[in-house]
Amino acid sequence: MLFECDPNDGESTIKLIENLTTNASRIQQQVLDEIIARNSGTEYLKAFLHGNNTSRDLFKKRVPVVEYEQVKPYIDRIANGEPSSIVSAHPITELLTSSGTSGGQPKMMPSTAEELDRKTFLYDIQVPVVNQYVPGLDEGKGMYLYFIKPEIPTKSGLPARPVLTSYYKSPNFRNRRFNKYNIYTSPDETILCADSKQSMYCQLLCGLVQRDEVLRVGAVFASAFLRAIKFLENYWKEMCANIRTGELSSWIADETVRTAVLKIMSEPNPELAGEIEKECRLEPWEGIVKRLWPRTKYVDVIVTGSMAQYIPLLDLYSGGLPLVSTMYASSECYFGINMKPLNLPSEVSYTLLPNMAFFEFIPVEREEEAVAGECNGIGGDGDGRSPVEVVDLVDVQVGKYYELVVTTFTGLYRYRVGDILQVAGFHNAAPQFRFVHRRNVVLSVDTDKTNEGPTIPFRPPPQRCAQCRY
Repeated sequence: MLFECDPNDGESTIKLIENLTTNASRIQQQVLDEIIARNSGTEYLKAFLHGNNTSRDLFKKRVPVVEYEQVKPYIDRIANGEPSSIVSAHPITELLTSSGTSGGQPKMMPSTAEELDRKTFLYDIQVPVVNQYVPGLDEGKGMYLYFIKPEIPTKSGLPARPVLTSYYKSPNFRNRRFNKYNIYTSPDETILCADSKQSMYCQLLCGLVQRDEVLRVGAVFASAFLRAIKFLENYWKEMCANIRTGELSSWIADETVRTAVLKIMSEPNPELAGEIEKECRLEPWEGIVKRLWPRTKYVDVIVTGSMAQYIPLLDLYSGGLPLVSTMYASSECYFGINMKPLNLPSEVSYTLLPNMAFFEFIPVEREEEAVAGECNGIGGDGDGRSPVEVVDLVDVQVGKYYELVVTTFTGLYRYRVGDILQVAGFHNAAPQFRFVHRRNVVLSVDTDKTNEGPTIPFRPPPQRCAQCRY
């Protein structure tokens, strides 16, 4: 089920969100019906549904709730060159490497070309939501620091790569239509640069050159944004020299990147270089973000889950700018958006949009993980029934804890994502969830969702953040 919105029309975008969340139950039923109708003939579902275009009730009765180990053999076969029809009626176009590992290897999630349109939809609707609370975002640019990661080769020839790398390399991103809310200071060439050092340097340099146009700054994760601040601390003198002379450092070797950056630098600007030098020479760097980009209204980074540990340091460097976590997504699926973006990080919740996938939930006790349960795969007890209790999206209860289960358009059926969520409330009929933690997984920083263990060894200035764990 695909919806389209014009990201330049904020009013119609908000109306669309209201329609989706008001009719959450009906849309969820339509989503599951569409998935069943499309994929009931796949090898995976035929084993449970016997090839019938069956009902929702029969799907829930016969198709088991599973974990990655139960679906891994099917995905491995696709990675090794067998047809997509094992799990999906639509061609699998790539495999998205997910958080955590299985047998020492990254988990891989099937994806299709159509799924990129759903992701684009979520990206398109999120900034008009923020603009309700922070008006005027269409009057400037965003300095967003985005990066790609290496791909893993597969025997099938399908690329296996992180979900963000997939999106940035996709035509949906590279050929995106004009969106007045999402004009970036970073040229696409710098985002798509495979050398992370050249990419970081050039994105920050372009952000400095356009500092007076920047209305918001960010990265996907808090840790990545702080890494950028540390990088800036090490390279600001060289960047100022580039701005002063209008010449780019010779070690930036990627010709497409050089061409794109030099178009933005255009000419020597000693006055701008002097202004930046003045701010960077002041120590400590408290409030450096607001000082270098004085029109900035907020910092857009994920600060939920394990990223919460970086909040004091973000507050220090940003000068107390609002920290906004706009969306909830993973390699398995893009889930929803933050409808109240200016809430404190401790109060952030995400509204799951009912058109993105079919959502179910396993109840768990407060602060406890869901039990592993019996996840019957093919060759189980024969009837495909799972003893794991699940409830539908609209039937969750405020204050209760749940583990997220998804059925996607791309070949995951009743799959336990592993995220433990707490219901914070409802937006119309759609529940809003706080992310609590991920069950039994160590994740890869800046690749997908972030882990519950150590992240970057970034030490804050002792006078402000001695209590923080870094």
